[in-house]
Amino acid sequence: MSKSLVVYYSYSGITRNLAEDIALITDADIRELIPEKPYSFNYNSASKEARNEIERGYCPKLISGNEYISDYQLIFIGTPNWFSSFAPPILTFLRSVDFCGKTVIPFCTHGGGGFGQIESSIYKECHNANFLSGFSSTSDFDYKKIQEWIDWIKDTK
Repeated sequence: MSKSLVVYYSYSGITRNLAEDIALITDADIRELIPEKPYSFNYNSASKEARNEIERGYCPKLISGNEYISDYQLIFIGTPNWFSSFAPPILTFLRSVDFCGKTVIPFCTHGGGGFGQIESSIYKECHNANFLSGFSSTSDFDYKKIQEWIDWIKDTK
């Protein structure tokens, strides 16, 4: 695989675990998106905050993660599924970098909702990028399934 980057936002650590597995399998660099103002530790409060931000199309300021991506050809983008959408820090990242000529590959973790609108929403934000099918999983993801998906990506490239 060409030089790859795994970019992710994780609220509870589940998406981080999947991102780390993908980075390990692909020998990719990894970058966590960290918003300046963290979401509440209380799940119900965090849900309200996130829903409000998603509905407004809000892009929270990031203190880490949105550095240049010019050195990378493949960009894996990971997020929890929040209300059938990606987490707002992902929107900040998507709107702050140039995806021209890059290949974007989404992944998400969810509680049963699959990708929701995440893939199509990422595609809309990544102008001039190529896209490959993503990977979605609940918190009990199977390393073998991740490996099969990565193998498929390798065969596609």
